Amino acid sequence: MLSACGGGGGSTGSSAGTVIGATPTPIATPSPTPTTAAGCSLRARQDWVAAQMQEWYLFPETLPTGLNPASYGTVDDYLDGLTANARAQRKDRYFTYLTSIAEEDAYYASGATAGIGVRLALDSANRLFVAESFENAPAWLAGVQRGTEIVAIGTSTANLRTVASIITSEGSAGLSNALGPDTPGTARVFQLSGVGGDRTVTIAKADYELQPVGPDGARVIEDNGKKIGYIKVRTFISTADPQLRSAFATFRAQGITDIVVDFRYNGGGLLSIAELMGNLLGGNRSTSDVFDYVTFRPEKSSNNTTARFAPQPQSVNATRIAFIGMAGTASASELVIAGMVPYLRANAGLIGTNTYGKPVGQIARDNAGCDDRLRVIALSLQNANRQGAYFDGVAGTVEASCRAGDDLSRPMGDPAEASTRQALDFLAGRACTPISTAPVANARSAAAAGRPAELLSSMRPNTAQREVPGLF
Repeated sequence: MLSACGGGGGSTGSSAGTVIGATPTPIATPSPTPTTAAGCSLRARQDWVAAQMQEWYLFPETLPTGLNPASYGTVDDYLDGLTANARAQRKDRYFTYLTSIAEEDAYYASGATAGIGVRLALDSANRLFVAESFENAPAWLAGVQRGTEIVAIGTSTANLRTVASIITSEGSAGLSNALGPDTPGTARVFQLSGVGGDRTVTIAKADYELQPVGPDGARVIEDNGKKIGYIKVRTFISTADPQLRSAFATFRAQGITDIVVDFRYNGGGLLSIAELMGNLLGGNRSTSDVFDYVTFRPEKSSNNTTARFAPQPQSVNATRIAFIGMAGTASASELVIAGMVPYLRANAGLIGTNTYGKPVGQIARDNAGCDDRLRVIALSLQNANRQGAYFDGVAGTVEASCRAGDDLSRPMGDPAEASTRQALDFLAGRACTPISTAPVANARSAAAAGRPAELLSSMRPNTAQREVPGLF
């Protein structure tokens, strides 16, 4: 499974795909599967990780020599040591990581995850807000919606702690700790304000399936008498395929050629879904037109691929596209934006702030006996113009951009919401202020550029949290 996202998927001796995508990638014979306790000892797992990195890592020249595995108490810490040099060069900002095979397969197949089912964001005043609430998840069922402020968190009403006091004593990492483990049945008490009114609720975490588009994620907006297609894509997983096709079939039936694609929180996912998205936007593209180049290191060049446009029955002939993107926009979503630039030029605009900057993808290497899947950065991604070094975000790749904020007081896709409104203005040819091409370290550092909130993240995110930034 090839992966272009913050998480991964590419097949190198496993059944998983490339994350930045799921384009099948023929790779080497699977590694031997350790089945004994000794085979899954800390040192054995560290040695296995080191061997995969030496064979597949896209930046082998950055791997340190003489790094002693015995100096690291976990495989994750050892892997962080192996990637430290590439991280310092902004080439691999924790994109290479170890995860559970079972957990990742469940997420990419159906969006299966566990938690309260919200995306959380901190504003510049350290107030914690719900940026998005996912359908049929525990928080949504409790009436928690986008724009709700979480004022305090506790395990009971007797020990509620305010968000401000948690941050003062423990920093933003304390909020992740206060929310507790993402295991079904874990309950927390929340003091809420804003949308829905002031109230105190108890919410227990549970299993749910995250919808990539969702029931309100696609609509037709009428703006000054013109029909505009709007689609919000949360993540690139397998179940996005039918949802994307359904949305674009509606747009096509109404003759829509101007599209707003809302990627503002999209952390990426499967390469195959990114390429499908390009095909659905590119109904007027020739089958000889290149969407992306996937390139491995020289000695692995037999795995290189070129994806050309393949218009689908649901494809639209997009003539102008407004991509809403922000600091949480990464990987597969950035590839879709970059992939349309060579053909639409200044008619493909970035709306919001600069994006994260991840023009690389992971493959999966499986150590099945230990339930270890190494998502290793092994490939680079380029558009038809061979543009692919956007480690500082795609603002420097697009030919048009408009700065905009993220208005949490209104639903995404509401024509009055700040980013949606600016996207509609771009499509109408109205003037705007361009986005800075400076790299964005995180969403909060982009506040001066119009983004008021920073997506809250876990120090050790699970697969779903990597692909859906801010998820809890």
